[in-house]
Amino acid sequence: MPNTYTQLYIHCVFAVKYRSAVIQSEWEGYLHRYITGIVQNNGHKLLSINSATDHLHLFIGLNPNQSISELMRLVKGDSSEFINKSGYTKRKFQWQEGYGAFSNSNSQIDAVIKYIINQKQHHLKKSFKEEYLDILKDYSVKYDDKYIFQDLVD
Repeated sequence: MPNTYTQLYIHCVFAVKYRSAVIQSEWEGYLHRYITGIVQNNGHKLLSINSATDHLHLFIGLNPNQSISELMRLVKGDSSEFINKSGYTKRKFQWQEGYGAFSNSNSQIDAVIKYIINQKQHHLKKSFKEEYLDILKDYSVKYDDKYIFQDLVD
């Protein structure tokens, strides 16, 4: 659309169902590339992607022609199907319901990218639940504990 200009940077976070630690280093690169394709094929710019064994972070330049919820539905649904068809997990793979999406300013881009790149080191000191609750607090997001996480599965 002529004369429409946007600068929308969104940091998305979502967990494996029951926060099972199933994302393995042997195949996470394939998962990241697959999700990158979904993001780019939907007209968005992928700025950073990384995962830990039980969750994933995306940082995107959002194209306003698609809602965040629609993009997350596609990313989570299509990547689950990709993981299952590839046979990367012993059980059926699913992402947990819901996600976090947090807007960032242009001045925060480098810090958010660095934060996402350093996920593995970050989680040597802090669990995903601690990290996620800190993010919600940092962005002043009100939440109800009963909707944050489903219990871990052994």
